Amino acid sequence: MSQTPQETVDVGGLEGPIVAITDPGEIGRAEHNRGDRFVVHVSNVFAWLFPILMVVIVAQVFLRNFGRIGIGPGNQAWMDDLQWWLYGAAVLIGVAYAVTTNSHVRVDIFYDGYPERKQRKIDIFGLSWLFLPFIILCWDVTLAYALQSIASGEGSSSPNGLHGLYYLKSFVNIAFLFIGIAIWFAYLRMLAKLVRPLMWRKLFYALPSVAFAINLVIYYAGLGIVLLMSEPGTTTRQATRHWFFDEIDLIANQEMKITVLAALIVTALVIGAAYLLRDKSEEPA
Repeated sequence: MSQTPQETVDVGGLEGPIVAITDPGEIGRAEHNRGDRFVVHVSNVFAWLFPILMVVIVAQVFLRNFGRIGIGPGNQAWMDDLQWWLYGAAVLIGVAYAVTTNSHVRVDIFYDGYPERKQRKIDIFGLSWLFLPFIILCWDVTLAYALQSIASGEGSSSPNGLHGLYYLKSFVNIAFLFIGIAIWFAYLRMLAKLVRPLMWRKLFYALPSVAFAINLVIYYAGLGIVLLMSEPGTTTRQATRHWFFDEIDLIANQEMKITVLAALIVTALVIGAAYLLRDKSEEPA
C-alpha cells in the first residue's frame, strides 16, 4: 500500500502533520492490475470536468444576476444543457473510479467486522453476481436510446440549447461499458486473493454476468443475421418476430426464450472448454 502524503507545519519548533492528503487511485496500487490502472488514468482525465462544471455554474450565476440570461432568443439555455452534460459524464466515469478504488459508500454495517477472506467473497458476489449484471442490463437498455437518438438527430428542447443530444446519449451507453470493464477487473483482483485466477474460475465464479453477456451476443448476432437475410426495409421490430426469438416449452410447461436457452448452453460449453484447456501445472497438487 502506498504511503499517504502529508502536509506538515512548523509550530513552536515542532514539526507535525496537519492535513493528510489521500488519493484513492494510489491506495493499494501494488495490487492493481492493468485494467485497474487504465480505469484510474481515464477517470483522472475526466475528473477535470468538475472544475470546468464549477466555472460554467459560476458564469451562469453572474450572467443571470446581470440580466444576461432570460427568456427569448438571447437566452443562454445552452449553459443549462452543458451543466447536465458535464455532470452526467463526470459522475458516470466516477462510478467506475469508485469501483476500482473501493471509494464508494458502503451501507453494510457488518462488512468491516468480517475477516478479510469473507470480505473478498462478499466483494466477488456483489461485483459479479449483482452489480455487473445490472450494468450489462443498463448498457443494453441505453443502446436502443442511443441508436434512436442518433437516427433522429435528437437535440435540445430549447432553441438555444445544445442540439447534439445524441452525443450525450451515446456517451452514456459507452460509459456503462466502461463501468462494466472496471467491475470486471476489480472482480479479477478480488478473485486472485482467494484462488489462482484460471480462466475457467474467472468465468464460473461470475456465472450470471458471463451468461448475460453471452445472451446479448447471441441475441444481437441473431438479430443482425435476420436483418441481413430479410427483405430491404425490414425493421428491427419485424425482425424480432422471427422464430429464433420465440419461446419454447420445457419440462412441466415451463417456457424459455430460445436465445436464453442457447446462451445457457453456450455458457456451459465455454466454461467446460476453459476447464478442459486449463494449465494443470498452475493448480496446486
